[in-house]
Amino acid sequence: MGFQIEGEIRPVDPLARQGAGLQTAFIDPLGPLANLPGTWTGTGFSQIWRPMHGSNGHFLELNLTSETIEFTPSIGSVPNRGSLQPDIELFGVQYFQQVKDALTGDTIHIEPGFWLTAPQTSAPAEPATVIRLATIPHGVAANAQGTASTALGGPSIKSVSIAPAVIDLPQSAGPPGFAQFPESNLSQPTPFRSPNPLPAALTQAMVDNPNVVLTQALASQSVTRTTTLVVNTSAPALPPPPAAPNTGGGLANIAFLQGSAAAGPNAQPVQMSATFWIEEVAAGPQGPAFLQLQYSQTVILNFKGFSWPHVSVGTLRKQ
Repeated sequence: MGFQIEGEIRPVDPLARQGAGLQTAFIDPLGPLANLPGTWTGTGFSQIWRPMHGSNGHFLELNLTSETIEFTPSIGSVPNRGSLQPDIELFGVQYFQQVKDALTGDTIHIEPGFWLTAPQTSAPAEPATVIRLATIPHGVAANAQGTASTALGGPSIKSVSIAPAVIDLPQSAGPPGFAQFPESNLSQPTPFRSPNPLPAALTQAMVDNPNVVLTQALASQSVTRTTTLVVNTSAPALPPPPAAPNTGGGLANIAFLQGSAAAGPNAQPVQMSATFWIEEVAAGPQGPAFLQLQYSQTVILNFKGFSWPHVSVGTLRKQ
């Protein structure tokens, strides 16, 4: 779907600032987001542990995906008024993401939202940051904030695990997820996993570490420059990255997802962290140079006494 914003957001009266000039995060107001406007298409992989009402209590859904993300041009200046410090302006782009199951063609995820830049602030004391605001029709709204950096060469992509953990404990302190939950062992048949039968393109290596899909896509490419956006809905435990923000952010859920205080949640998202890599790929056997967007996202869902990682990854090319 195509979409656009009619006109830019503008303040109705002058902003209160100390000194002259814009108090923005970067020389270009969009900063590290400058290459996003446009349409990106590609493929990826999604796995989600989801609740299953009944005896087993959980189900592992695996999806090979195709997707499109559309980013608008800059929305202009968004004034934020300050009482503790001078006013600031946010800049950014609106986006719409649609993810489909590559095998069935069914839409499995839609997400409208914004990517924004925020300048350094004194109250609270935070460096310049990037922000992702996202909403999904399950009844969840996410406000994730973090840092951006640009460096020569390709991205540094670490492994990620889908192993569940006991609620409120670090993954390392919880049970060994792959041992306790056999659905993640693709050699073991089970009615509590889909698709069934499994396609040959869906491998054990992908389930053990979904980020292998990203590194495989990079294997034949030469990336000359990478901008990395790292955001989280809660303050990071250890900096960096990201070293910010120290405050702000979070997830909001409808009542059904939160469940009841006595019995626990139905399927409550409690944390979302994501890394996006905007990559400049050099010309080669695949053709002329192009822009590529890769991401790895983990959403933690709480239900049945465990925190279950929902990991989704994608590799998209700018059209």
